[in-house]
Amino acid sequence: MKTFLISFTLAFLLSFQLQAQTENNLLDNLNGTSNENTDLLPSHFIITQKIMWGEKGLMRNFNRFELTPEKRQRELKLRRTMLVTHQVMGFVTLGGMVAQGIVGAKLYNGKTNLKGTHEALAAGVNIGYFTTTSLSLFAPPKMVNERKGYSSIKLHKALAIIHLSSMIATNILAGQVESNPNLTPYHRAAAFTAFGSFAVSMMVIKF
Repeated sequence: MKTFLISFTLAFLLSFQLQAQTENNLLDNLNGTSNENTDLLPSHFIITQKIMWGEKGLMRNFNRFELTPEKRQRELKLRRTMLVTHQVMGFVTLGGMVAQGIVGAKLYNGKTNLKGTHEALAAGVNIGYFTTTSLSLFAPPKMVNERKGYSSIKLHKALAIIHLSSMIATNILAGQVESNPNLTPYHRAAAFTAFGSFAVSMMVIKF
C-alpha cells in the first residue's frame, strides 16, 4: 500500500511537471512575435472559451486581456493555473463521491439517521464538481489545435459529456426520490454512472 501511494504521488507530480513544461514551451514560442506572423488563437475551441476568450470575447473588453502576443503569454499562465487546479479539485471531488456513495449505500439499507450526512456530502460534491467543470470550460484556450486521431484529452472530454449529463440527472432525481420512491433505482444508476465516468476521466488524463 505504501509503495502504491508513493508511485501514485510521483506520477501525479510528474504529470504536473510535464504539463508545465509544455505550457512553458508555448510561452517561449510567443516571445518576439507579432500579430502579423502568429496565430494567437487556435482555429477550433469550445463555445464557453469563445464567449470568454474569443477574438471578440468578454475578456477582450479588458486591457489586461487584449489579444496581443505578450498578453497571450499571461493567458497561458492563467490557463495552466486553472487546469492544475481543475485536476486537484477533480481528485478532491472524486474522494467526496466515494464518501457519498458509502453513506448512500447505508442510507438505502435503512439507516435514515445518515440522511443529513448524505445531503451535506452531496452539497460538497456538487460544489466541487461544478467548480472543477467551470475551471476547464472557462480556461483560456491553448495556442494550437488538437492533433487528429485518438488522445487521452479527447477521451477525457468525451467522458465529460457522460458524467456531466449523469450529474445533472442525479441531482434532478434526488429531488424527486422522496416523493416518488420508484425513482430510487434510476437515481442510483445515474449516480454510479456519474462516478464511474468521472473516475475514468480523471485517470486517463493523469496516466
